[in-house]
Amino acid sequence: MIFDATEATFEQDVIERSKQLPVVVDFWAAWCGPCRQLTPILEQAVNERAGRVALAKVDTDANQRLAATFRIQGIPAVKAFKDGRLESEFTGAQPPAVVSRFIDELLPSEADALVEAGSEADLRRALELEPSRDDAGVALARILIARGEREDALAVLREFPGSFGAQGLAARLRLEEDPELAAAFAALDDGEPQRGLDALIGAIAAAGDSERKEDLRRAVVGVLDVLGVEHPRARESRRKLASALY
Repeated sequence: MIFDATEATFEQDVIERSKQLPVVVDFWAAWCGPCRQLTPILEQAVNERAGRVALAKVDTDANQRLAATFRIQGIPAVKAFKDGRLESEFTGAQPPAVVSRFIDELLPSEADALVEAGSEADLRRALELEPSRDDAGVALARILIARGEREDALAVLREFPGSFGAQGLAARLRLEEDPELAAAFAALDDGEPQRGLDALIGAIAAAGDSERKEDLRRAVVGVLDVLGVEHPRARESRRKLASALY
């Protein structure tokens, strides 16, 4: 997909489209010799990837405010957008191999596609390709948990000691043995994160030992990690957690 973008269309055609697939933007001008060298290379690279990436061409002479917004000081200037944000960029004409690497770095890897597919076999293959993929590990652990293979799930989660999601899920598996926390986990599973989080945070004050308190903290942090920083309840829950801990 190759198209011209302007100040009027940039938000929709580039920023919004980049939430669906990467968009490479070629800032060029008719008088620019290096631009005439680079543009065909960009077009060929995008065409070879058959709809997996888009190329937007912006004439800087006709769209000076847009060029100023992105601080274009030399052309050709290439900026890549992904998920609505500027992902990477370079300035000046580049050979085909460099352009190809630049674009390929924007595209999902084989492991990305396998995690997206989400079957047990896909997730195990993703972990073979990229053993540090905690998203694959957590997804695989959830499949094992649903099948009743809790110890196997814990073994998978132990491979990701630095992952909030993995350690939170492992902590939940250990804490689920306590019937007093059943209502908290039921609330989380029923789509009531605030009620579930409040119950887990409240249990921290009553925790009799440091290991239990740490598991409760990990379980809460794991839920907050899934919710994301933009969730309306996340900030308040983090404040409550800090008060309970300190």
